[in-house]
Amino acid sequence: MDKTSPSAAEAVADIGDGASLAVGGFGLCGIPSTLIAALYDQGTGALRVVSNNCGTDDHGLGILLGAGRIARVTGSYVGENKEFARQYLTGELDVELVPQGTLAERLRAGGSGIPAFYTPAGVGTPLADGGIPWSHHADGSVAVASPAKEIRTFDGRDYVLEEAIACDYALVRAARGDRHGNLVFNRSARNFNPLAAMAGRVTIAEVEELVDPGVLGPDDIHLPGVFVQRVVALSADEAASKQIERRTVAVPPARETVTR
Repeated sequence: MDKTSPSAAEAVADIGDGASLAVGGFGLCGIPSTLIAALYDQGTGALRVVSNNCGTDDHGLGILLGAGRIARVTGSYVGENKEFARQYLTGELDVELVPQGTLAERLRAGGSGIPAFYTPAGVGTPLADGGIPWSHHADGSVAVASPAKEIRTFDGRDYVLEEAIACDYALVRAARGDRHGNLVFNRSARNFNPLAAMAGRVTIAEVEELVDPGVLGPDDIHLPGVFVQRVVALSADEAASKQIERRTVAVPPARETVTR
């Protein structure tokens, strides 16, 4: 039952070229940065990644992208990564854009054994009708476009059929976890990490604080250990290393000048 791995490098050692990965995190919040770095050091390439976003140019999945290690991305937001846009528009990267809620549900469905589901999100748009560029030629022209999806009507309303997502591996980060793989996520890190973990056939979790089984209360556990195969305990420095995607600082109010 002890699922701990000695290091991040050993935990990802069997992830080979061309593997599909569900990766947790929201922006740079809750990303499995240590596991991503270990995968980068290993040299694995041609990865097919499913993640809400692809990090930034210098952090998270962006380091794999910048090294040309990612072949395809299924995600919902790409606005913070210029290299992502460049590779997509020049034919170096295949991209499937999915509404954020639909992406979450596709991951959850994949982990729950549900092959597909109907949703109203995207009906009447190119998402359902087809034609969204998935890949480009080097000159920027469209090489492959998305196909049309099945539409059905329920109670007078149209719904589009979306297929579940299941991946070879999942990489996630948790605030706390035990040796059985039970995980607790902190605030926004809970958005996609549990869903990504469910969708992986082999799920690897890096945890900021590793505790013994029984320490986590049953009602406090966000993801049961049945979904997790490997656990990596982070060092104090690794646990404290958290990047800010876009730092903003409030402008202090101007002081009034009093004339006497």
